[in-house]
Amino acid sequence: MERTPSLARRLFDRFEPVHGVVYFAPEVRAALDGLGYRGYWMGYFAARSAPLGEVPAEVVTALFYNFSPARVAKALPTAWEIAPPAEALRVRCQTAVAALHRYGVADSRHDEDVSTTADLLAKAATTTPVAGRPLFAANSALPWPSTPVEKLWHAATLLREHRGDGHIAALVAAGVSGRESNVLHAAAGAVDPEYIKRTRDYDDDEWQQCCAGLARRGLIDAADLTVTAQGRDLKQQIEAVTNTVALSAFDALDDSEIEALFAALTPITRTVIAGGDLPEMTPMGLRRDELHDDQP
Repeated sequence: MERTPSLARRLFDRFEPVHGVVYFAPEVRAALDGLGYRGYWMGYFAARSAPLGEVPAEVVTALFYNFSPARVAKALPTAWEIAPPAEALRVRCQTAVAALHRYGVADSRHDEDVSTTADLLAKAATTTPVAGRPLFAANSALPWPSTPVEKLWHAATLLREHRGDGHIAALVAAGVSGRESNVLHAAAGAVDPEYIKRTRDYDDDEWQQCCAGLARRGLIDAADLTVTAQGRDLKQQIEAVTNTVALSAFDALDDSEIEALFAALTPITRTVIAGGDLPEMTPMGLRRDELHDDQP
Protein backbone atom coordinates (compact mmCIF):
# COMPACT_ATOMS: atom_id res chain seq x y z
CA MET A 1 0.00 0.00 0.00
CA GLU A 2 1.31 3.44 -0.92
CA ARG A 3 0.92 5.68 2.13
CA THR A 4 0.43 9.12 0.64
CA PRO A 5 -0.48 12.13 2.82
CA SER A 6 -4.08 11.91 1.56
CA LEU A 7 -4.44 8.71 3.58
CA ALA A 8 -4.09 10.73 6.79
CA ARG A 9 -6.85 13.10 5.66
CA ARG A 10 -9.17 10.18 4.86
CA LEU A 11 -8.54 8.79 8.32
CA PHE A 12 -9.22 12.17 9.90
CA ASP A 13 -12.59 12.45 8.15
CA ARG A 14 -13.50 9.17 9.82
CA PHE A 15 -12.20 9.51 13.38
CA GLU A 16 -12.89 13.23 13.88
CA PRO A 17 -16.71 12.81 13.95
CA VAL A 18 -16.29 10.18 16.69
CA HIS A 19 -14.36 12.66 18.80
CA GLY A 20 -16.37 15.67 17.63
CA VAL A 21 -19.62 14.62 19.30
CA VAL A 22 -18.16 16.18 22.44
CA TYR A 23 -18.72 19.63 20.90
CA PHE A 24 -22.25 19.11 19.59
CA ALA A 25 -24.14 16.44 21.54
CA PRO A 26 -26.74 17.89 23.92
CA GLU A 27 -25.69 15.48 26.67
CA VAL A 28 -22.28 17.10 26.82
CA ARG A 29 -23.57 20.67 26.97
CA ALA A 30 -26.11 19.75 29.66
CA ALA A 31 -23.47 18.04 31.80
CA LEU A 32 -21.00 20.92 31.53
CA ASP A 33 -23.77 23.38 32.36
CA GLY A 34 -24.62 21.11 35.28
CA LEU A 35 -21.12 21.59 36.66
CA GLY A 36 -21.84 25.31 36.74
CA TYR A 37 -19.86 26.44 33.70
CA ARG A 38 -21.51 29.51 32.24
CA GLY A 39 -22.29 29.20 28.56
CA TYR A 40 -21.07 26.97 25.77
CA TRP A 41 -17.59 28.47 25.50
CA MET A 42 -16.67 28.21 29.14
CA GLY A 43 -17.58 24.53 28.98
CA TYR A 44 -15.68 24.08 25.73
CA PHE A 45 -12.44 25.62 26.95
CA ALA A 46 -12.67 23.91 30.33
CA ALA A 47 -13.33 20.44 28.91
CA ARG A 48 -10.84 20.54 26.05
CA SER A 49 -8.03 22.09 28.11
CA ALA A 50 -8.69 19.96 31.21
CA PRO A 51 -5.96 17.39 30.35
CA LEU A 52 -3.44 20.23 30.78
CA GLY A 53 -4.58 20.99 34.32
CA GLU A 54 -5.06 24.54 35.61
CA VAL A 55 -2.74 26.30 33.18
CA PRO A 56 -2.98 30.05 32.46
CA ALA A 57 -5.34 31.27 29.76
CA GLU A 58 -2.31 32.33 27.71
CA VAL A 59 -1.18 28.70 27.46
CA VAL A 60 -4.60 27.59 26.22
CA THR A 61 -4.69 30.46 23.72
CA ALA A 62 -1.31 29.36 22.39
CA LEU A 63 -2.20 25.69 22.11
CA PHE A 64 -5.69 26.16 20.66
CA TYR A 65 -4.16 28.77 18.31
CA ASN A 66 -7.09 30.20 16.35
CA PHE A 67 -9.36 31.44 19.14
CA SER A 68 -9.64 35.00 20.36
CA PRO A 69 -7.44 35.53 23.44
CA ALA A 70 -10.26 37.57 24.96
CA ARG A 71 -12.71 34.71 24.57
CA VAL A 72 -10.33 32.26 26.24
CA ALA A 73 -9.72 34.73 29.08
CA LYS A 74 -13.47 35.01 29.72
CA ALA A 75 -13.56 31.27 30.44
CA LEU A 76 -10.23 30.56 32.13
CA PRO A 77 -9.19 30.47 34.90
CA THR A 78 -12.69 31.31 36.18
CA ALA A 79 -13.93 27.87 35.13
CA TRP A 80 -11.60 26.21 37.65
CA GLU A 81 -13.20 28.16 40.49
CA ILE A 82 -16.50 26.51 39.49
CA ALA A 83 -15.39 22.92 38.81
CA PRO A 84 -11.82 21.54 38.58
CA PRO A 85 -10.26 19.85 35.56
CA ALA A 86 -10.90 16.37 36.95
CA GLU A 87 -14.66 17.01 36.90
CA ALA A 88 -14.52 18.41 33.37
CA LEU A 89 -12.59 15.34 32.25
CA ARG A 90 -15.07 12.99 33.89
CA VAL A 91 -18.17 14.48 32.31
CA ARG A 92 -16.67 15.04 28.85
CA CYS A 93 -15.85 11.34 28.47
CA GLN A 94 -19.04 10.08 30.08
CA THR A 95 -21.33 12.26 28.01
CA ALA A 96 -19.49 11.82 24.70
CA VAL A 97 -19.78 8.07 25.22
CA ALA A 98 -23.45 8.44 26.16
CA ALA A 99 -24.04 10.21 22.83
CA LEU A 100 -22.25 7.43 20.93
CA HIS A 101 -24.51 4.91 22.68
CA ARG A 102 -27.58 6.93 21.73
CA TYR A 103 -26.56 6.89 18.07
CA GLY A 104 -26.28 3.10 18.18
CA VAL A 105 -22.50 2.76 18.07
CA ALA A 106 -22.69 0.29 20.97
CA ASP A 107 -25.38 -1.85 19.29
CA SER A 108 -24.47 -5.49 18.75
CA ARG A 109 -24.17 -4.96 14.98
CA HIS A 110 -21.15 -2.73 15.65
CA ASP A 111 -19.50 -4.86 18.35
CA GLU A 112 -16.72 -6.20 16.14
CA ASP A 113 -16.18 -2.87 14.39
CA VAL A 114 -15.92 -0.98 17.69
CA SER A 115 -13.50 -3.49 19.17
CA THR A 116 -11.31 -3.53 16.05
CA THR A 117 -11.31 0.25 15.66
CA ALA A 118 -10.64 0.94 19.33
CA ASP A 119 -7.71 -1.50 19.39
CA LEU A 120 -6.12 -0.20 16.19
CA LEU A 121 -6.54 3.49 17.02
CA ALA A 122 -5.16 2.81 20.49
CA LYS A 123 -2.18 0.96 19.02
CA ALA A 124 -1.47 3.97 16.82
CA ALA A 125 -1.95 6.50 19.61
CA THR A 126 0.21 4.69 22.15
CA THR A 127 3.17 4.08 19.84
CA THR A 128 3.63 7.54 18.33
CA PRO A 129 6.01 9.96 20.09
CA VAL A 130 4.59 12.86 22.07
CA ALA A 131 7.55 15.19 21.43
CA GLY A 132 6.41 18.54 20.07
CA ARG A 133 2.72 17.63 20.52
CA PRO A 134 1.55 19.30 23.74
CA LEU A 135 -2.20 18.64 23.54
CA PHE A 136 -1.59 15.10 22.35
CA ALA A 137 0.89 14.60 25.19
CA ALA A 138 -1.53 15.92 27.81
CA ASN A 139 -4.28 13.59 26.62
CA SER A 140 -1.81 10.71 26.36
CA ALA A 141 -1.07 11.09 30.07
CA LEU A 142 -4.70 10.34 30.97
CA PRO A 143 -5.65 6.81 32.04
CA TRP A 144 -7.16 4.60 29.37
CA PRO A 145 -10.87 3.82 29.80
CA SER A 146 -11.93 0.20 30.08
CA THR A 147 -15.00 -0.29 27.86
CA PRO A 148 -14.67 -0.55 24.05
CA VAL A 149 -16.76 2.55 23.26
CA GLU A 150 -14.90 4.65 25.85
CA LYS A 151 -11.61 3.38 24.45
CA LEU A 152 -12.77 4.25 20.93
CA TRP A 153 -13.64 7.82 21.90
CA HIS A 154 -10.42 8.34 23.86
CA ALA A 155 -8.24 7.01 21.04
CA ALA A 156 -10.02 9.23 18.51
CA THR A 157 -9.45 12.19 20.83
CA LEU A 158 -5.74 11.47 21.08
CA LEU A 159 -5.30 11.23 17.33
CA ARG A 160 -7.28 14.38 16.57
CA GLU A 161 -5.15 16.37 19.03
CA HIS A 162 -2.01 14.80 17.53
CA ARG A 163 -3.13 16.02 14.11
CA GLY A 164 -4.11 19.42 15.50
CA ASP A 165 -0.70 19.95 17.09
CA GLY A 166 0.94 19.17 13.74
CA HIS A 167 -1.42 21.51 11.90
CA ILE A 168 -0.51 24.39 14.20
CA ALA A 169 3.19 23.70 13.63
CA ALA A 170 2.56 23.84 9.86
CA LEU A 171 0.73 27.17 10.19
CA VAL A 172 3.48 28.64 12.33
CA ALA A 173 6.13 27.53 9.83
CA ALA A 174 4.10 29.13 7.02
CA GLY A 175 3.82 32.41 8.93
CA VAL A 176 0.03 32.25 9.20
CA SER A 177 -1.27 33.33 12.61
CA GLY A 178 -4.14 31.59 14.31
CA ARG A 179 -6.53 34.44 13.63
CA GLU A 180 -5.38 34.68 10.00
CA SER A 181 -5.81 30.94 9.51
CA ASN A 182 -9.57 31.20 9.99
CA VAL A 183 -9.79 33.99 7.43
CA LEU A 184 -7.66 32.11 4.90
CA HIS A 185 -9.82 29.01 5.45
CA ALA A 186 -12.94 31.04 4.69
CA ALA A 187 -11.40 32.84 1.71
CA ALA A 188 -10.57 29.44 0.19
CA GLY A 189 -14.25 28.50 0.36
CA ALA A 190 -13.76 25.81 3.00
CA VAL A 191 -16.20 27.42 5.44
CA ASP A 192 -18.72 30.25 5.36
CA PRO A 193 -17.12 33.55 6.48
CA GLU A 194 -20.12 34.57 8.60
CA TYR A 195 -20.07 31.21 10.34
CA ILE A 196 -16.38 31.42 11.18
CA LYS A 197 -16.73 35.04 12.31
CA ARG A 198 -19.42 33.98 14.75
CA THR A 199 -17.85 30.77 16.03
CA ARG A 200 -14.35 32.21 16.35
CA ASP A 201 -15.43 35.59 17.72
CA TYR A 202 -14.32 38.23 15.22
CA ASP A 203 -15.55 41.79 15.07
CA ASP A 204 -15.46 43.58 11.72
CA ASP A 205 -12.26 45.45 12.53
CA GLU A 206 -10.26 42.33 13.39
CA TRP A 207 -11.58 40.46 10.36
CA GLN A 208 -10.59 43.33 8.08
CA GLN A 209 -7.15 43.57 9.69
CA CYS A 210 -6.55 39.87 9.02
CA CYS A 211 -7.79 40.28 5.45
CA ALA A 212 -5.46 43.23 4.93
CA GLY A 213 -2.48 41.30 6.24
CA LEU A 214 -3.20 38.31 4.00
CA ALA A 215 -3.79 40.62 1.02
CA ARG A 216 -0.42 42.35 1.53
CA ARG A 217 1.22 38.93 1.23
CA GLY A 218 -0.73 38.20 -1.95
CA LEU A 219 -2.66 35.36 -0.34
CA ILE A 220 -6.15 36.81 -0.82
CA ASP A 221 -7.58 39.31 -3.27
CA ALA A 222 -8.03 42.68 -1.59
CA ALA A 223 -11.12 43.47 -3.68
CA ASP A 224 -13.32 40.40 -3.21
CA LEU A 225 -11.45 38.70 -0.32
CA THR A 226 -11.19 35.38 -2.15
CA VAL A 227 -8.05 33.29 -2.09
CA THR A 228 -5.45 33.94 -4.78
CA ALA A 229 -3.47 31.27 -6.62
CA GLN A 230 -0.56 31.99 -4.25
CA GLY A 231 -2.85 31.69 -1.25
CA ARG A 232 -4.33 28.44 -2.50
CA ASP A 233 -0.85 27.03 -3.05
CA LEU A 234 0.16 27.98 0.49
CA LYS A 235 -2.99 26.49 1.95
CA GLN A 236 -2.42 23.27 0.03
CA GLN A 237 1.16 23.22 1.28
CA ILE A 238 -0.03 23.62 4.88
CA GLU A 239 -2.55 20.81 4.43
CA ALA A 240 0.07 18.57 2.82
CA VAL A 241 2.46 19.12 5.74
CA THR A 242 -0.37 18.53 8.22
CA ASN A 243 -1.28 15.26 6.51
CA THR A 244 2.32 14.12 6.22
CA VAL A 245 3.12 14.58 9.89
CA ALA A 246 -0.29 13.17 10.94
CA LEU A 247 0.29 10.02 8.93
CA SER A 248 3.31 9.19 11.09
CA ALA A 249 0.91 8.35 13.91
CA PHE A 250 -0.06 5.21 12.01
CA ASP A 251 3.47 3.90 11.43
CA ALA A 252 2.89 1.10 13.93
CA LEU A 253 0.02 -0.32 11.83
CA ASP A 254 0.84 -2.60 8.93
CA ASP A 255 -1.08 -2.47 5.65
CA SER A 256 -3.57 -5.14 6.67
CA GLU A 257 -4.30 -3.26 9.88
CA ILE A 258 -4.85 -0.01 7.97
CA GLU A 259 -7.31 -1.81 5.70
CA ALA A 260 -9.06 -3.33 8.72
CA LEU A 261 -9.24 0.10 10.37
CA PHE A 262 -10.95 1.68 7.37
CA ALA A 263 -13.38 -1.21 7.04
CA ALA A 264 -14.34 -1.08 10.73
CA LEU A 265 -14.26 2.69 11.33
CA THR A 266 -16.20 3.89 8.26
CA PRO A 267 -19.56 2.34 9.25
CA ILE A 268 -19.11 3.71 12.77
CA THR A 269 -18.57 7.20 11.33
CA ARG A 270 -21.71 6.84 9.20
CA THR A 271 -23.67 5.90 12.31
CA VAL A 272 -22.33 8.90 14.24
CA ILE A 273 -23.24 11.30 11.44
CA ALA A 274 -26.68 9.72 11.10
CA GLY A 275 -27.20 10.51 14.79
CA GLY A 276 -27.81 14.09 13.69
CA ASP A 277 -25.84 16.08 16.25
CA LEU A 278 -22.89 17.01 14.02
CA PRO A 279 -23.91 19.96 11.84
CA GLU A 280 -23.30 20.00 8.10
CA MET A 281 -20.87 22.88 8.56
CA THR A 282 -18.10 22.69 11.14
CA PRO A 283 -14.89 24.69 11.54
CA MET A 284 -12.97 21.48 10.73
CA GLY A 285 -14.45 21.29 7.21
CA LEU A 286 -15.14 17.56 7.43
CA ARG A 287 -15.76 15.78 4.14
CA ARG A 288 -18.75 13.46 4.21
CA ASP A 289 -18.92 12.62 0.52
CA GLU A 290 -16.22 9.92 0.75
CA LEU A 291 -17.80 7.89 3.54
CA HIS A 292 -19.37 5.45 1.09
CA ASP A 293 -15.85 4.06 0.60
CA ASP A 294 -14.44 1.95 3.41
CA GLN A 295 -11.12 1.27 1.66
CA PRO A 296 -7.92 3.25 2.27
